[in-house]
Amino acid sequence: MTNTIKVQRAIKNITQEELAKAISVSRQTINAMEGGKYVPSTVLALKLAKFFEVTIEEIFKLEEGD
Repeated sequence: MTNTIKVQRAIKNITQEELAKAISVSRQTINAMEGGKYVPSTVLALKLAKFFEVTIEEIFKLEEGD
């Protein structure tokens, strides 16, 4: 699974730390998601989509074989 979290952060001009605080996770969690090392729960994915005002599909994309 790939994601556009880093791009979405750039659009809003916010840091990993600011995003983490806004959705109540650690900066390390944001870093792990951006690096593809952590797949968020449905609840966390929904929080991200709501924060960025986009659909979940605009943030997360399934790759072949996922």
